[in-house]
Amino acid sequence: MKVCVIGSGYVGLVAGACFAEYGNHVICVDKDSKKIEDLKKGIIPIYEPGLSELVLNNHKENRLGFSTSIQEGVEGSEIIFIAVGTPTSEDGSADLSAVFAVAEQIGKSINGYKVIVDKSTVPVGTAAKVREIISKNTKHEFDVVSNPEFLKEGAAIDDFMRPERVVIGADSERAGELVAQLYAPFVLNGNPIIKMGTVSAELTKYACNAFLATKISFANEIANLCETVGADYEDVRKGMGTDSRIGRQFLYAGIGYGGSCFPKDVRALIRTSENFSSSLRIIREVERVNEDQKVRLFTKIEDFFGKGQIKGKTFAVWGLAFKPGTDDMREAPSIPLLLKLHEEGAKIKAFDPVAKETSEYYFKDKIDYAKDAYDALEGADALLLLTEWREFREPDFSRIKKLMKGHVIFDGRNQYRPDHMKKEGFKYFSIGKKAV
Repeated sequence: MKVCVIGSGYVGLVAGACFAEYGNHVICVDKDSKKIEDLKKGIIPIYEPGLSELVLNNHKENRLGFSTSIQEGVEGSEIIFIAVGTPTSEDGSADLSAVFAVAEQIGKSINGYKVIVDKSTVPVGTAAKVREIISKNTKHEFDVVSNPEFLKEGAAIDDFMRPERVVIGADSERAGELVAQLYAPFVLNGNPIIKMGTVSAELTKYACNAFLATKISFANEIANLCETVGADYEDVRKGMGTDSRIGRQFLYAGIGYGGSCFPKDVRALIRTSENFSSSLRIIREVERVNEDQKVRLFTKIEDFFGKGQIKGKTFAVWGLAFKPGTDDMREAPSIPLLLKLHEEGAKIKAFDPVAKETSEYYFKDKIDYAKDAYDALEGADALLLLTEWREFREPDFSRIKKLMKGHVIFDGRNQYRPDHMKKEGFKYFSIGKKAV
């Protein structure tokens, strides 16, 4: 099939590369001319394992092209995906200005029957608005479909190639069948293509992310209670996770969720509920719990060193990205925590395997960067583990102890065992466990 993907960010580039890998002819369009020129040269704007190889190979085989012209992409394609950003507005709603601007340009470029697919995460009613905008700008026949993405950063290629399910929201059988045909090679393993109306598809994406965010905030609330009553959250988690009605995933306690999806989608869903006068009390509390959890380590740090005693202390930081496997810093828990430490006069020396460049936007000159994990430890009063990268899981603790001035670890991801830390001679603080 001939496919156009408008928006060459995280979702758009992954989708375009994966569609091309299965033999489709794909053109990725973006208004950022530098990004398009870089992509033509093989320079990938985001970090995602496996994406660079996929883009380079399919571009070389002439299955994947890049352009700044929406008209070129629309005229030469059967299916047009809208995959532009929908950031959070000041009122918490999704900013759809880019989606609507693209819809208008699509309408002006249509030269025959087309299927326009909302791939961006958009609130209820967006497909109808996109349809209305396009209708004002064309006399040609077209349909609008909602096809939400369910990609995990760090595993996006595998998620796209082997999806657990494909959700297609279509109010036209013709359009739904065409999009289903495009996805058919991706579900040869028998996983379902689920067809529904556009409104249901739009809500499905938000409902999924809000539920997963709820599990995380619930886990953190229980972990915090464990600290108070003297329980070990790891034991509680195992007891919960083996219940098939609950499941093991998203029950790990830590310093809160971040990234491009959960925070934005939770806020947008709350805003949608307000617009329709339908209260979402649980989801509101999920967001409050998460914001509090992001600075929970600060409370532990302040309790340990003493109120007003953080000034002049040096903190080594392992991990800045919101999760391992990505350089994404959007809503990362490291941001409010480290900015709060900076405000208190702390010195911060951080290391992240891939997120240094993206983190500079948030921290400016407020933190220093180490060349590697052990370089960050030189003379540090404490180590903060904020992202659970694999290389941090089995470090050389004797070397850590020699490099640090103070022997205390604040583990925001529960990577280490308290008994092991005690044996190694560290004071150790984590989430949901008794301090050592």
